[in-house]
Amino acid sequence: MGSSAAGRNVSGKRISQALCAAAAAVGDWVVLALAGIGLQVLSIANGDAGPSLTLPVATALIAATAAHWLGLYAHTALRSPLRNLPRLLAAWTLAMGVPLLVETHGSVALPTSTFPLWFVAGGFCLVNFRLGLAAALDVWARQGRLERHVAIYGSGPTCQALIEALKADRTADARVCGIFDDRNSGRAGPVAGYPILGGAEELAAFARQASIDLVIIAVPISAEERLLQLLDQLSALPIDIRVAGNASKLRLHPRAYSWLGNIPLIDLSDKPLTDWDVFVKGTFDRVMALLALMALAPLMALIAVAVKLESRGPVLFRQQRLGFNNQLIEILKFRSMHIAQCDADASRLVTKGDPRVTRLGAFLRRTSLDELPQFINVLRGDLSLVGPRPHALLAKAADHLYQDAVDGYFTRHKVKPGITGWAQINGWRGETDTQEKIRKRVEYDIYYIENWSLLFDISILLKTPMALLKTDNAY
Repeated sequence: MGSSAAGRNVSGKRISQALCAAAAAVGDWVVLALAGIGLQVLSIANGDAGPSLTLPVATALIAATAAHWLGLYAHTALRSPLRNLPRLLAAWTLAMGVPLLVETHGSVALPTSTFPLWFVAGGFCLVNFRLGLAAALDVWARQGRLERHVAIYGSGPTCQALIEALKADRTADARVCGIFDDRNSGRAGPVAGYPILGGAEELAAFARQASIDLVIIAVPISAEERLLQLLDQLSALPIDIRVAGNASKLRLHPRAYSWLGNIPLIDLSDKPLTDWDVFVKGTFDRVMALLALMALAPLMALIAVAVKLESRGPVLFRQQRLGFNNQLIEILKFRSMHIAQCDADASRLVTKGDPRVTRLGAFLRRTSLDELPQFINVLRGDLSLVGPRPHALLAKAADHLYQDAVDGYFTRHKVKPGITGWAQINGWRGETDTQEKIRKRVEYDIYYIENWSLLFDISILLKTPMALLKTDNAY
């Protein structure tokens, strides 16, 4: 466990622990299903019935589900397969009851003689797959690729005990990047070898810069006022916030805690999308964006030619905007303004009949066709298909910067911005000439973030074409 975010080189890109769990679940299912299918294929030589995919696939799926119920996809379980071997084999034994029940009811898709062999072969393959996965995880852990970046708030005995526990637990895969405490900032010496880097305000800035995944609060849970102030400071960050289990005298049931390795934590706040959610959403975004670009390529080529013919200047307009976690991203659009009057910072928002907009540009903006190049942004990972729309840096509502007009404005940056969004399909698009308009947009954005699901994204995408037909506010 390093002493700072830059204290040790990480060999390769960090690997999400949630994706490791997903890989384990898929791997369990595949090896068990293939074991059953392989035995079916071999049984043909003995004159038994031909292979059926249904029963092996279903039985393997039940085994993976049982493993999930038994907590076998927790990171500590993946790192310690031998310790969890009895539970792993129990999940497989439970699943094997399915083909036995099928046999009992006289509809056997797998020859009876193969049941014991399938049980043994499946168990052998399952155990060896888990051992191989654990070996790979050990290699990645030594390279620092499984580490979660952790910041600790509080510098007292609770913090000291927490750091010692993290150092002793090889399955935690956590790296303390900094310690923060308003009461001791600038006065106290290092805690367990870690300097105190500042207070809550410095923690919020540091969390963005150091890609912090988890903030652990190591102050007494009875310090309600300090906790509320800290949560307010961190509310706009896409991070998990926990209280160290030893910060409270409460002794809860083990299932009431979340766990970092073998260290109990009390949940206060979660980032809106888990690592698995980010993977699913990102995969969906890139696949659909690629299909959209392929389908829309002829139309985009025609628009590009038309833009070039109507006025001099580049086809694409590039603009810096704030993206996920307040990071700057470059948004692509078809140019809709005269080149000499393009406003890269959007210090003056476009209004109805704006003379800076070309005739073609007015049509493109009204129909949102100017935003088609943003599918390229999705492929690059800057945007999502659905999310809060990215705003220009100096965009204003009634002469107030958006962040000054709306309390908690930056909360909308806890997820990637999108090409379309919940606010847009509900009519909150176009000019923001009043503070109320931007407040309503942010209100809808936060609702989307708090209620995200893939089905919600699909629903918004399906409703977007109809929403674009309402062009009253788009110019």
